Amino acid sequence: MSTAPNPAPAPQPIALPVTAVTCLEDRAHVERSTVLDLEAGIQRLRLGPVSALAVDRTLHAELTGEHPATVLDVRIVRTWTPRGPSPATDEDSVLRRRVKAVEEEQTTVERSRDRLRTRLDLLGRLATDLLREIGEGTGSGESERSRWARELDRVDQERDEYGERLRAAEARLTALAAELRATERAMDLSEEEPAELLGHVELTVESAAAGRVGLRLSHLTPCALWRPAYRAVLDGDSLTLETEAMVWQRTGEDWSDVRLTLSTARSALATDPPRLGEDRLTLKDRSAAERRTVDVELREEEIGVLGPTPVLGLPGVDDGGETRVLRAPAPVSVPGDGRAHRVPLSAFTTAAHSEYACSPELSPLVTQAVRFDNLSGHVLLAGPVDLVRGSGFSGRGTLDFTALGAPVELAFGSCDDHGVVRQAEETRDTTGITQRTVVTRTVRLHLSRFSAPGERGERVVALRERIPVSEVSAVEVRLLKDACSPAPDVVDAEGIARWDVALPPGGRRTVTLVYELSASSKVTGL
Repeated sequence: MSTAPNPAPAPQPIALPVTAVTCLEDRAHVERSTVLDLEAGIQRLRLGPVSALAVDRTLHAELTGEHPATVLDVRIVRTWTPRGPSPATDEDSVLRRRVKAVEEEQTTVERSRDRLRTRLDLLGRLATDLLREIGEGTGSGESERSRWARELDRVDQERDEYGERLRAAEARLTALAAELRATERAMDLSEEEPAELLGHVELTVESAAAGRVGLRLSHLTPCALWRPAYRAVLDGDSLTLETEAMVWQRTGEDWSDVRLTLSTARSALATDPPRLGEDRLTLKDRSAAERRTVDVELREEEIGVLGPTPVLGLPGVDDGGETRVLRAPAPVSVPGDGRAHRVPLSAFTTAAHSEYACSPELSPLVTQAVRFDNLSGHVLLAGPVDLVRGSGFSGRGTLDFTALGAPVELAFGSCDDHGVVRQAEETRDTTGITQRTVVTRTVRLHLSRFSAPGERGERVVALRERIPVSEVSAVEVRLLKDACSPAPDVVDAEGIARWDVALPPGGRRTVTLVYELSASSKVTGL
């Protein structure tokens, strides 16, 4: 009879750790590296495990160094692997905790049963020795009837007591075994964990001679993304801005001590140019009624600033239309748990100009606005910013896309000790000779400061109110400076009037703005 030899165990795969990651908007470019001990000839190596989510068509392997070797083929092989037992944690379910408690109690009862069995065995030996002593004493003519009866009664009593305890322990073990089977069956039905899909890299290499060679392997992986985040700390006249990256990844493996690069490239965005359609312009003569009238209307228009035009409905990072690349200054670790992890990128401290501003037409609140220059060494992408003042965390704002060296403006929340009330009036009149329509508008702004007892010093509040700007010569807009109280300090080209109002503790001021719109008789819609 002959037996077949046991098959040799499969060799352990060569570890292929992640060394560098380039995180894109919705995926990651992962780079791995290791050192291979090659033999002369063609050989197939198994490396890993790697994430099963790796994109096969992006897999690229490259040998580094001067060793004469060539990569013939590289591919990813995926297999279902049962999950190993995981250690108990506080987040375990009720069934899993019950199984653990039953197993611990079962171990305790088994030890007690073994001790009881040992005790009963010793009592049995004691009873045997006592009966032999009685027989020998009776044969030699000795009679200690009372002592022998007393010893036999004590041994029988202890044997009955420990026997009852042993039967109780065995009954408890039977009940625990039944409960353990039922609980494990319920846990298997409700918490069955499927097998884990693991990937391994199969690399075919041809080497002219034996030696060591470096391997660099890269591929794309989904389920990873990042977004910028900031933290602004205002301390008197200086501001510290910390730039961070919020990184999420659930690729099936952890990134430990990797070189992290963050990019705004959209690899999934189509590169086809937009289709051009015809845009025909036609001319036609105006009718007599159209020549006699000028149709105008009032419209709201947002004041444009430098920067990209926001696109509604398109999620992602606002990078100004150009791919931006940021790098973490030190190796980072990002677990593959799908949670947000903060990665510090840069920080700088600069002088900041702070003012208290209010636009009563938009909001009755007085807000502390802080302006400073971007000295981070890179562009600031649009993202949320945590605002911190002397009293601690004061809220969360939004930072817009800002070029390097460009000014930045942040609002650090409203001031509860200020109040603004806005009143607007309008009168309409028509002159007799020219039949011009004159609309006069009066806006009164009542500003108050509610100060605590003992507070000193004035506070300057920048009030802003807008004046319409005419785009046609038939409509004129004129600021009545003599009727204003006081006159605006400055009026810019967009029609924004500004006053710098100084308020002492508990002070009140009223600002009056008067302007008129004058239109000829052929203007309609005003």
